[in-house]
Amino acid sequence: MIEKGSHMGNPLEQFVLLAKSTKGAACSELVKQALESPGVYVFGELLDMSNIVELKNGPNANIYNTLNLFAYGTYKQYIENKADYLELTPIQKVKLQHLTLVTLATKSKYLPYKVLLEELDLSNVRDLEDLIIEAIYADIIHGKLDQKNSQLEVDYAIGRDIHSGDINVIVNCLQEWCSACEGVLSCVETQIQRANAEKNHNIQKKSEMEQEIINIKKTLKAQLQERSDGVDESMSSDNREAAVSSDKGKKALKIKGKHSGKFWQKS
Repeated sequence: MIEKGSHMGNPLEQFVLLAKSTKGAACSELVKQALESPGVYVFGELLDMSNIVELKNGPNANIYNTLNLFAYGTYKQYIENKADYLELTPIQKVKLQHLTLVTLATKSKYLPYKVLLEELDLSNVRDLEDLIIEAIYADIIHGKLDQKNSQLEVDYAIGRDIHSGDINVIVNCLQEWCSACEGVLSCVETQIQRANAEKNHNIQKKSEMEQEIINIKKTLKAQLQERSDGVDESMSSDNREAAVSSDKGKKALKIKGKHSGKFWQKS
């Protein structure tokens, strides 16, 4: 994974302020500087300036077209219609290629090298990977180079300027996302209700089992008590019989002893 760079502020703001007081050739030069300025990757505010819009229909139309290209277009569009734009400097060329990467990254998480080579008009993978690494260090995209599968795996990409005509598409997309979220939320709530019902059912079953165990213990205790009382009564009865037998035996011996004395006296 290639480390990302640090986040920047809004470097376009200085060009927007300067555009308020410039016209003609000075305004054209301001646009060129903005296209080359490090960290400037959105141009919508500049395009909306009245002084910039005036360039659209004049001799500097190609400057306005180039600014519009950097705001919404790709490097492939530049290659196909070079006559409509300024001849890009090396710095401007790289920036437009970086912006093209951003556009492609918003459409797919996995970008094959073959597609990138065509879209960026590059002839070899080494140059392509160097360009991607530069974009990652510039904090334009986040991702990693999957050299085994010859593709770029995208984790994040900055936002580009949006055409006014695309707003409805974005709104529809957000509405669909909200509907999907509501569906997920409804499903989660249903699962929560089901889980709570199951929990309450288990608590009730546990309570019933605990009460049944208590009742069984009481029954066993009562049965043991009854058996214990029966054994005590049996032992008491045996003791009484043994006592009666003992008394009878003593009386018999006593009587026998008396008779024996008389017998011996008579003799």
